[in-house]
Amino acid sequence: MSVTVRVPAKVNVQLAVGAARPDGYHDLANVFLAVGLYDEVTVTPSPDGLRVTCAGPDAGEVPLDRTNLAARAALILGGRYGRDADVHIHIAKDIPVAGGMAGGSADGAGALLACDALWGTGASRKELLDICAELGSDVPFSLVGGAALGTGRGERLTELEVGGTFHWVFAMAGRGLSTPAVFREFDRLGEGREIPGPVASRELIDALAKGDPHALAATVSNDLQPAALSLFPELAETLAAGRAAGAPAALVSGSGPTTAFLAPDAEAAEGIAAALRTSGTCRTVRTAAGPVPGATVV
Repeated sequence: MSVTVRVPAKVNVQLAVGAARPDGYHDLANVFLAVGLYDEVTVTPSPDGLRVTCAGPDAGEVPLDRTNLAARAALILGGRYGRDADVHIHIAKDIPVAGGMAGGSADGAGALLACDALWGTGASRKELLDICAELGSDVPFSLVGGAALGTGRGERLTELEVGGTFHWVFAMAGRGLSTPAVFREFDRLGEGREIPGPVASRELIDALAKGDPHALAATVSNDLQPAALSLFPELAETLAAGRAAGAPAALVSGSGPTTAFLAPDAEAAEGIAAALRTSGTCRTVRTAAGPVPGATVV
């Protein structure tokens, strides 16, 4: 008996960030788009209690203890339903680790859905989303997928209409970036000035609804990008290389350090990817399209 769930990566096509709140979080207007790079999370009953294993690119950087969001998901769901979390969680990793594409969040959502199916708990969608929000700000979107506006700290979702497929190129950097460190740098860079409240771009939401890559390219934005570049200045070279290769939009994905390049179509995406591979500015390059569904039992 085992259950496998496939969960996509995300790119933030808009990430508007407000000032730090008293609880340390920031209010966000976070427009997520799920893209076709996936982790697969398999959950199997374990006679040895809860354990986590991982295979795939950069698997050695994934924590295998109870701090892993997949383990935490099993523990929280088990606690709510009186179940011991005696499961082996195996993560087949393909989403970049510490790359700003919600790989850890995807694993949390995947393990939650897999344990719900394995145990037959029958948790409602609302309860699953509540647990996701407890796990982390990006985890609810990993469950939902598609496209959505996240408000609050990103966990309150409004699903968005998308009128077509958007093609992306992702350049993975040679090292990771800590999301808390990027937010701290955002706060440092903003010292002494008033930071406006985050507002979703109506033009961007309209561009998604129309499926127009050129209109979307004109409206993408990431308020964390200056902080990521401050901590990882070499990313500017990768962004410049992608633009020089013809990408109509180039931005840091979330807190980085993965950089994302919007392409007009699939053929253009392959050309941008080829140029980035030979640019010497990044470690690996992947192409993917979105939107795609969220966590799904396979």
